[in-house]
Amino acid sequence: MRSVFPATLKGLAAGLARGDFTSVDLTQHYLARIAALDPRLNSFISVYPERALAAAAGADAARARGANGPLLGIPYANKDIFCAAGTRTSCASRMLDSFIAPYDATVVERLTAAGMVMSGKTNMDEFAMGSSNETSYYGPTRNPWNLDCVPGGSSGGSAAAVAARLAPAATGTDTGGSIRLPAAFCGISGIKPTYGRVSRYGMIAFASSLDQGGPMALSAEDLALMLNAMCGFDGRDSTSAPRADEDFTRELDAPLRGLRIGLPREFFDAALDPAVGSCLEQALAVLRRLGAECREISLASTAYAIPAYYILSSAECSSNLSRYDGVRFGHRCADPANLEDLYTRSRAEGFGAEVKRRILVGTYALSAGYYAAYYAKAQRLRRLIKEDFQAAFADVDLIAGPTAPSVAFRLGQKAADPVQMYLSDIYTTAVNLAGLPAASIPAGFVNELPVGLQLIGNYFSEAKVLNVAHRFQGETDWHQHTPSWIGST
Repeated sequence: MRSVFPATLKGLAAGLARGDFTSVDLTQHYLARIAALDPRLNSFISVYPERALAAAAGADAARARGANGPLLGIPYANKDIFCAAGTRTSCASRMLDSFIAPYDATVVERLTAAGMVMSGKTNMDEFAMGSSNETSYYGPTRNPWNLDCVPGGSSGGSAAAVAARLAPAATGTDTGGSIRLPAAFCGISGIKPTYGRVSRYGMIAFASSLDQGGPMALSAEDLALMLNAMCGFDGRDSTSAPRADEDFTRELDAPLRGLRIGLPREFFDAALDPAVGSCLEQALAVLRRLGAECREISLASTAYAIPAYYILSSAECSSNLSRYDGVRFGHRCADPANLEDLYTRSRAEGFGAEVKRRILVGTYALSAGYYAAYYAKAQRLRRLIKEDFQAAFADVDLIAGPTAPSVAFRLGQKAADPVQMYLSDIYTTAVNLAGLPAASIPAGFVNELPVGLQLIGNYFSEAKVLNVAHRFQGETDWHQHTPSWIGST
């Protein structure tokens, strides 16, 4: 078996098509890397070697019969928020530690239909609530670039796995930045599609009006290939957008001459680390050389995005997580004295501190006497944020800025201060409130830690976002850098 394989999905697909290696070879390679390197990272909750090798053998048999899809036989890592039949789907919570999914999420169905091989389920913040991957019941994931730093959350396990070359691609979910922030912190590419693009069926809910699944990979081209498989209307999801399938690779090489890029003054403020800002200026200079025009814009209402987001998302999580009561499914306490004791102790034991905090905030915001003051006002702010974006897109084609105000911080640095932790999402939450597509791509390093450039598009303009990202990556090599300790792929 080969010891080194191409890094990207496109390279792997070409090698498989030529017969340079088989899917079984490739899957064994990534399983070996997981076994050797993941004990230092803790990026996986569950690994399924037998299942993966059986799927890989099936992909090789399909190829022998003449099949040749762009993702056929390529392994991927699946965030442990997506149900996959017969596997533990825990959401990194004690509450669901013993839950075995009885069916596949639509995302898993579609990736399986494309011939991809699921190697395992990745670590995450509990029920996707967090910005650092430190709230997991199974312990924190570590950043491959510095093992003392966080990988970002909530999709930190997926990001770390891709960055450490334990998988060439992974699924993630983004409720307030949970694909983009870990992509930035780990130096990979990730995209949150327009709300409704990717079915939420089988994706365990945190905040239903904000949650959106998406891919994480090394390059924008790989994201496009993953989106081609993941997107599509699903009648089982009432929020699924009734859009025709499209090829997200179609505009990758389109020229950027004449493209109008908006730079929100609110994103280049005092909260932004000057060293990160310097990297972004250099990245924007690359886009200008490619023919794009950058102009300052204002998104004034985004100043209220953090409070609006945390009220609305907490309110929705309070409702969604009420189903975990120790009766129907989820953790059940031992020897309850009565029904009230069953509810109280099962939830107290099953949920971690951050989940409890958000349930309490959400329940308070929805309670009689406070609904109008908090929840209703946050909904009005959400509308204003959406209107600000729409006004901006009347004058520009794309919006660019930082993904995060700093590079990855140290494990434990913000764990005792929830407000400081929440401010990690200062540049990402507005996108979810508006339901827009946005990507984060690598744009440099500060203190040997990656910096992310965020690209925000108008509704259903993922192909244009990926076009700009791809052209940028054609001029830079930030997305090709790897942590020195992980070895060759």
